[in-house]
Amino acid sequence: MPRAAVLGVDIGTSSSKGVLVGLDGGLIRLAVREHAVQRPLPGQVEMDADIWWEEFVSLTRELLAGGDAEVVAVGVSGMGPCVLLTDDEDTPLRPAILYGVDTRSVAQIARLEKQLGAQEVLSRCGSALTTQAAGAKIAWVADEEPELFARARRLYMPSSWLGRKLTGVYALDQHSASQCTPLYDTVARGWYDPWVQLIAPQLELPPLRWAGEAIGRVTAGAAELTGLRQGIPVTTGTIDAWAEAISVGAQGAGDLMLMYGTTMFLVHTVPERLSSPALWGTVGALPDTRNLAGGMATSGAITSWLRDLFGSADYPELLGLAAQSGVGARGLLMLPYFAGERTPIMDPQARGLIAGLTLSHGRGDLYRAALEATGFGVRHNIEAIEAAGGDIRRIVAVGGGTQGSLWTQLVSDITGREQELRTHSIGASYGGALLAAQLVGEADIDCWNPVEQVVTPHRQATAAYDEIYALYRELYVGSADVTHALAARQHRTHHAP
Repeated sequence: MPRAAVLGVDIGTSSSKGVLVGLDGGLIRLAVREHAVQRPLPGQVEMDADIWWEEFVSLTRELLAGGDAEVVAVGVSGMGPCVLLTDDEDTPLRPAILYGVDTRSVAQIARLEKQLGAQEVLSRCGSALTTQAAGAKIAWVADEEPELFARARRLYMPSSWLGRKLTGVYALDQHSASQCTPLYDTVARGWYDPWVQLIAPQLELPPLRWAGEAIGRVTAGAAELTGLRQGIPVTTGTIDAWAEAISVGAQGAGDLMLMYGTTMFLVHTVPERLSSPALWGTVGALPDTRNLAGGMATSGAITSWLRDLFGSADYPELLGLAAQSGVGARGLLMLPYFAGERTPIMDPQARGLIAGLTLSHGRGDLYRAALEATGFGVRHNIEAIEAAGGDIRRIVAVGGGTQGSLWTQLVSDITGREQELRTHSIGASYGGALLAAQLVGEADIDCWNPVEQVVTPHRQATAAYDEIYALYRELYVGSADVTHALAARQHRTHHAP
């Protein structure tokens, strides 16, 4: 007889992942679909929403093909905040504009800051206007594609799009809404109508729920397409990093979730509302929680780029070479700003930099420098969180980058902090499955996903990295004028007739 199970699906930047999980937390099956983003111009990162639903259907059918499990609830999540605008028949009007890796809204940010007041935005919304802000990207569409924008009626993100396709219900979770700066009031925890009317008066913004609440039940049409049983509940879901935090139980005051993925993300749970112009102050995924969050624009994206440049090398080989390179990558220092940078420098015109190159450096040194650069970025974000009033008592790591010990060890060495690793580092799809299980019964994270390992910093390495980190901070300041000029030149080159 098939065992009862839950399904979790996450739509990520470079892939979609689905898991079939027993009600005890045991992983039954995992499936992945890789995809690519579209980059029509420098600073623009998009994706067709059709991919999200097609991959959900494909993943679900693969996971159910064994016939050994009956899904009783579905959990969803996805990258964000994204801006998918549809017309009044829910037809997407253009590819979705992705989160802070898309930096097209710089002019709209400047205009809105002048209109609304930068401090007023920070006070009301919890976050400054940056390229992460979904509201500024909606303003970009209004400015640059006015005829299209005139037909826009609804706003979706990957999780809410899946929810709509599965249940027919239009809704969004509170956390995702809190990243729609300046359209959302984090004090009142709701849409802020005066600024909605200024930026997107014709949009029917979605009703708000919490990530773990049911958005609705699987319709007959969705059941036929996916193979799921009609009538089972679907979570409202949330942005992937927050689902990742749920997957490893990092929602207590003082917890910091550190996500190793295509980008690096940090979510710190705070007992009361905090804000900083260098970070994102949001409401949490769960009721009565609040967060200070940070995110780097690249991390695993750089290691993937290097692997592609190196041709035949695979990740285990490169990790082995990086381990041999040693602390400081034999005198190399990298700035990881290959797609601009989000927190804490909030500089979309920043660019990547490799300093100290000689003819004696090899692949392992470059790969090590990339891993160390992400560690320096994590340390910079941790310092910004604590400067804003955060109190980090525990760090829990999650994501594909935790596989193999080198990267997590480097981050602990650079930051001087311990990191917990739990049994399952699958991430957001597993967190979605946990929320789905909680819709139909009890599901405790410590039973589902217990702590398996604690990564402890090597004190001698930490002392050496203290000196290199100081150089890392100096390198950005000292090279910013040049890299900004190069960014402007890149922009002109790609826009030339």
